[in-house]
Amino acid sequence: AMDKDVELLANGNILFGLPKRGIFEIDRDGEIVWSHLDEKMSHDVDRLPNGNTLYNFGGGDTIDDAQVKEVSPEGEIVWEWFAKVHFNTEPYLNIDLGTTNPDGWTHSNAVERLENGNTLLSLRNFGILVEVDSSGEVVRTMGEGLLKLAHEPELLPSGNVLVANHGKPPSIIEFNPDTNEVVWQYTPEFQGKARFISPLRDADQLPNGNVLITGYGVICEVTKDGEIVWELALTDKKTALKGWHNLGFYKSQRIEVSSE
Repeated sequence: AMDKDVELLANGNILFGLPKRGIFEIDRDGEIVWSHLDEKMSHDVDRLPNGNTLYNFGGGDTIDDAQVKEVSPEGEIVWEWFAKVHFNTEPYLNIDLGTTNPDGWTHSNAVERLENGNTLLSLRNFGILVEVDSSGEVVRTMGEGLLKLAHEPELLPSGNVLVANHGKPPSIIEFNPDTNEVVWQYTPEFQGKARFISPLRDADQLPNGNVLITGYGVICEVTKDGEIVWELALTDKKTALKGWHNLGFYKSQRIEVSSE
């Protein structure tokens, strides 16, 4: 199974999710120190400050599935969220992305616990982001009419949202969720190829104000002026553009490296 998410934990261990298998925490010797098996896990996994683990399911989800679960260290599901409670209506009941297989009903592909205790979700097939409270109620929806196949939204301190959006062309956008106004946009290309990078998977605002972008075949750090200050690209970009199921990057995370 292809790893879809990985994060470095404060204890130095590594947490990652294997779609349709579960979540694993390993130490630096590669030993599994904690795991939670769940065939209905797909894209995103986060360790929360309370020690619980938050993860999502959207790769093949049906209307009866929980799109998000929070599990305790003991393996108990302490919180879950069902899209069907809130979106059991048109137009969401007849999802069609122009294909016979939209890979799930919502294709939820990201989940993040916000500082206010609410949870931010990307419901890819619905073309929206949703913020839900601890009782599961939808506090607000964002990006309707703007987002297409969105990946990895991040709520910024300004209140804007940074997200990888697959419009024409695929771009990283920062938008005001109250007005849908795009306040910043960057369209990465394979340098010298003038070919757009698709799929775009992840965008993180760094402490220095730059944005770390992960796309199929390339990871780059750009300034808000669009200048590339750091880049890691697959050597064989031509192949990278063809066979994205087997090659390429899914997510990246800027970490601090100890000098000890």
